[in-house]
Amino acid sequence: MTALPILLRRPLLHVAALSFFVNLLLLTPAVFMLQVFDRVLASQSGETLLVLLLGVGMALVLLVALDHLRGRLQGVAGNLVAEALSPVVARITVAQGARRSGRAPAEGMRDVAALRALFSSQGLLALFDAPWALVYVAVVWLVHPALGMAAAAAALLMLGLALLNDLITRREIESLQKAAAGATRYLEASLQNAEVAQALGMTEALLGRWRQKNQEVTALQGRTARKSVLMAACTRTLRQAVQVLMLGLGAWLVIHGEATAGIMIATTVLLGRALAPVEQVVGSWRVLAEGRAAFRRLRDLLAAADAEPRRMPLPAPTGRLQAQNLVFRAPQGERLILAGVSLQLEPGEALAVIGPSAAGKSTLVRLLTGVWAPTSGSVRLDQADLSQWPREELGPHIGYVPQDVELFPGTVAENIARLGEVDAERVVLAAQRAHVHELILSLPEGYDTPVDPAGALLSPGQRQRIALARALYGDPRLLLLDEPNSNLDGAGENALAATLADLRGQVTVVVVTHRSTLIQHVDKMLVLDGGRVQHYGAAAEVMRAMQQRPQQAQKQAAPAAEAEAHGAAGARVVDMLQTLQRSGAGRGEAS
Repeated sequence: MTALPILLRRPLLHVAALSFFVNLLLLTPAVFMLQVFDRVLASQSGETLLVLLLGVGMALVLLVALDHLRGRLQGVAGNLVAEALSPVVARITVAQGARRSGRAPAEGMRDVAALRALFSSQGLLALFDAPWALVYVAVVWLVHPALGMAAAAAALLMLGLALLNDLITRREIESLQKAAAGATRYLEASLQNAEVAQALGMTEALLGRWRQKNQEVTALQGRTARKSVLMAACTRTLRQAVQVLMLGLGAWLVIHGEATAGIMIATTVLLGRALAPVEQVVGSWRVLAEGRAAFRRLRDLLAAADAEPRRMPLPAPTGRLQAQNLVFRAPQGERLILAGVSLQLEPGEALAVIGPSAAGKSTLVRLLTGVWAPTSGSVRLDQADLSQWPREELGPHIGYVPQDVELFPGTVAENIARLGEVDAERVVLAAQRAHVHELILSLPEGYDTPVDPAGALLSPGQRQRIALARALYGDPRLLLLDEPNSNLDGAGENALAATLADLRGQVTVVVVTHRSTLIQHVDKMLVLDGGRVQHYGAAAEVMRAMQQRPQQAQKQAAPAAEAEAHGAAGARVVDMLQTLQRSGAGRGEAS
């Protein structure tokens, strides 16, 4: 991956090179005035004036061409940088969003947009022109030391104002960016639940909270704008005052015979040209500061991604899955979600994970996908730790249906094909393996039916069954299903059970479930409670243990606190067992 400073170096060098020639040509008007006052007016020569006009005209034409080229190159450079960064930043953003178990944060993409805006602003060109103030001051100094010292003092004063502007607005601009991003995130997250908000009459309360966050942004924006406007006004006024004083100093030197009228006019023009970029930088300071902050964040983001080592490609897995002593703590917290969970599956074996709510089942599945990294312990696929697999190579060998199914904009076929090139034969095969082929054909346009993530064309159950076909697309060796029947009706549940029966012995399956129709199609069971393993082993043995343990726990002569804990765990296990039995599961079904 290309480092951000290296990526920016080439376009910025081209802009700097053009700025060199543009600023050289900007010396032309001052030289022209000097020659007109000191030569043309003194000699009354029309031929000299004509030659000067021709020379200045050619210089100005060239100046227009180079300045236009510089501006166009600046915009093109911004587009090139954005095009180079957007895919990389989007990939990192998606990975971060997956690790956070939520929608991918958009700050990285906003930073790319801010960097592009920086390349489109005149403030960036002013930054390249500002160092030329030293050249202009040096030219004025060569003409007359007194004028040079005055020009240097004026330039230092303007530079001091620019630094002061940075000092008093930097923190507020950064706070403004954070507050604006927070308000935008809140509104985006709220709009995802617009249906619930409207149905429950929560819209006004939701908007009230958003207005409160937006008022904080407005307050910060007002303070920042007042300071920026004040500094810009002071800078413009100071520039005009300096030019007036410079003109007065030049006139004083002319009166005392130490300079000519041409020198007086030319040095005033040069000083104005030297101070103009500084004034423009102060006026564009907010865009420059936002671009600088975006650059720093993107640099850190890309540096963190570059720190991840490149992995050597590994052979296609057979499906042997092993988890050892998995421990996982909640991010930014001390709550232990999983504690010492271990399991082992041979290729083709199926495991059912059951347990009460908040037992850590979904967290375990996410760790088995490799998207989340355990706090300690390891997950191995064919003896290789999942962290050793390149993600783009591991993904096709894994099928995953999350608890909250999300389909992507596109057609049904494109979703099943995982948004890659649609291979009709493989798409249909995946749908048939998921026993959803007939359902898809019944849709208005079959496999070409468009999917709108926010639309109601597909029911939650249909989305869940299409997600199963997506998980089976290609040749996955490991299938991870997190409550894949939570939205299914009787027909859908039978189809899912038939799929698991077909896959048994061919694909390694881990399924989180609360229903007995799937238990009979697994080889092993894992019972979680409070993030700890209560039972693990062959399905029939676990079912027997679940029936026997509550009675045994009540008879144990344990200390009071331990007995209470066992009693609570036993009650939850009894509830789970009764749920399975009510849905038709018995010891014979499990075996």
